[in-house]
Formats: sequence, structure tokens, C-alpha cells
Amino acid sequence: MVATIFTLFVLFLALSVPVAVAIWLASVAGIQFFSNMPMLESARQLFVSIDKFPLVAIPFFILSGNLMQAGGISERLVNLARALVGGVQGGLAMSCVITCMIFAAVSGSSVATTFAIGAILIPAMVRLGYPVQRAAALQASSAELGVIIPPSIPMILYGVSAEVSIGELFIAGFGPGLLIGGALMLFVYVWCRITGHGKRDGEGRLEFGVALRQSVLALMMPVVVLGGIYGGVFTPTEASVTAVFYALIVGALVYRKIGWTELSRALQKTVVSTTVIMLIISTAGLFAFLITRAGVPAAVGNWVAVNFDSGWAFLLGANLFLVLIGMFIETGAAIVVLAPILAPVAMHFGIDPVHFGIIMVVNLALGMITPPFGVNLFAACTVAKISYDRIISSILPFVGVVLACLLVITFVPEISLWLRDLVYR
Repeated sequence: MVATIFTLFVLFLALSVPVAVAIWLASVAGIQFFSNMPMLESARQLFVSIDKFPLVAIPFFILSGNLMQAGGISERLVNLARALVGGVQGGLAMSCVITCMIFAAVSGSSVATTFAIGAILIPAMVRLGYPVQRAAALQASSAELGVIIPPSIPMILYGVSAEVSIGELFIAGFGPGLLIGGALMLFVYVWCRITGHGKRDGEGRLEFGVALRQSVLALMMPVVVLGGIYGGVFTPTEASVTAVFYALIVGALVYRKIGWTELSRALQKTVVSTTVIMLIISTAGLFAFLITRAGVPAAVGNWVAVNFDSGWAFLLGANLFLVLIGMFIETGAAIVVLAPILAPVAMHFGIDPVHFGIIMVVNLALGMITPPFGVNLFAACTVAKISYDRIISSILPFVGVVLACLLVITFVPEISLWLRDLVYR
């Protein structure tokens, strides 16, 4: 049954069937033709997969990101980042990374970060002489920090699927996020020095004091959200609601940029994005139920135990596997399906499940900027108004940078765990 389900799933993907529909069709076929379960079980499992309280955070974090964009919060963050590094050659490109890191500390979504920040910075970079395809590639790469720096929707999915503390995952994401952000900034700086781009990046930027004054409320948003989580004031799910109220109050009452039209548009975008994610989660949950019932996790565990003699070898093999998976499968679906299988195997080798969760999230974040199906690439091309083929050659150096960081994160677990251990142990 399992081989047939996987074959049907790959076949549907090859026929360009949407991921959620492909998962559902393959699962239903498995129930109908290769098991003795009643078809009603599929409906029950679809509901059970999304009947989890932590998942409530997903639509609220998406909505907070949309409200930040509509309310002018993202624009003020861009101005502050430019004031910080805009005077350096390549400073405008470096400010893209910094802004995405700050925006990621609230939105939890890389696609939302791509649209919110890219709509401002890609035209600005092109105007100052950066190649449009390089600007789009940088934006796509920087936006992936949205799923690594907490709060993170994929981390919520991993925490629910692998039964790991979401709070610990969030705090463990800071080190890897800062590492990748710093590496991207260093690469951009060196590239600009070699190619001569970015010499005009200081044009039009605000004084640091002015930019800081204008962005104080925007900067307070991640402080309130993350400070509340780690201070024990509210849970990650409650924090997502707090983020929405904060973005709405600041955008509507202070900056006065959110009216009924903007609010309606933000709500519509949130409903569409949430529906897509929840549909993937529910169908992937059905898929995971079937392969678990068929004994796949136990079989994978036994195979790994026979073929890998150490945790290091397992991590190397898992990285190769997850990089390939991330190139073709949507992040949420991959986590919901694979986390219950791989996390117990990692624990068998003595690997901290929080550390493995970070490895898994970074791997699949890399898949967001890896051809052929990197979702951030499509989003960045949409913002930059260029065809998909033009971004391919420009994204490869950024993929190399993130891949190098992934190896460091994998084999130096302290990067992920030192802050977690400091706070929770």
C-alpha cells in the first residue's frame, strides 16, 4: 500500500496537481483499494489533523504580517535598517537582510516577508543600479529567515507533529537565524566590493535618530510578542493574537494607514493563505496516519539502525534527504509527514529533538529558495516582475551560503541549544 500511495503522489505532482490535492487523492486511493478501513476514516483523520490548539497561531501570525505591511510598520523597519548600514557600500542590500530578520520576528512566514519587504526594497535596489534578478534573489534568500527566526509557522508544525515544546523551538531558532543572516550580509558585502555595486546606497536614507524615532513602535512589536512568550505572560498561540492587536492598533490609530479597505484586504489575504496551509496540514495528517498504520516509521527506524552506525552519519543522510525533499515538497506538508518518522530516529541516536527540529526547519527553508519549486523564488519574481528563469543563476550563490550555514548548524548543536539551555535548564 505504501509504495502505491507514494507512486500516486509523485505521479499527481508530475501532472501539476496542487500538493494538498495530490496528497489527498493518493491517501483516498490507498484507503479505497489497499486497506480495509471505511472511507469515513479519511474524513475523521482530516479533522483530527487540524484539531490542535497550537495551530490556531498560524492564521493570527499571517494576519499580523499582513497588517504590518498595510499599516506601514514594514516601511519603517526598512528605513531603520537603511539608516544603520545604508552608508556602507552594499548597505542597501544588507538592509534587506536586517529588515527581514526583524520582520521575521513577528510574521512567522517567509512568503509574507517576501511580499512585505520586497515590495519596498527590490525597486529601491534596482533604482540604485543593482541587477533586478540579483535583487530578487537576495530578497528571496533573506525572507527565508521568516521561518527560522521565531515565531515560525514551520516550527509550530514540527512541535505539534513531533510533540516537542514550541517555546523551546522558538528560542533555539535565534542562533541559526542570526548565523544565516550574518552570513548573507557578509556575502553581499564582499560581492558588492568585488562588482562595484552599492556605491550609491547612502542616497535618500534618513538620519539614524529620525529613523529610530519613527520606528520605535514597530521595533516594540517583536519585543512585546517574544518577550511575552519567554516571560511566561502568554503562550505562543496567545502571542499570535497579541501581535494582531498590536499591529492593528499601531497601524490604524497611530500611523493611521489602516482603514476599512486595508483591513478587508488584509483579512482576505489571510483567509486565502490560512486555507491553503490548513488544507495541506489536514491532508498530510491523513497521509501520515496511513503510513504510520502501515508501519513505515518502525521500518525506517530499523533501516536507519542497520545502515547508520552513528548520529553524525544519520544527520548527514537526513540533510541530504531533506534538501531533496525541500526542492519538491511544500514545507508544511513535508514537516507534518516526516517529523513523526525522523524525530524518533534522531532521538534513538541521542540527538536532541529540538536541535533536530531546527535542522529540519533550516533544510526545508533552504528548499524555499531552491529550484525548481522554491516558493520564495516565485514570490520574489512576482514582486520584481521578472520571469522565473532569470532568477535561477542569481540564486545559486545564496543557496551555497545557506547550505554552508546548515552544515555548521547541524554539526555544532550549541548554536541552536545554548540559549535554550540557558533559559529552560
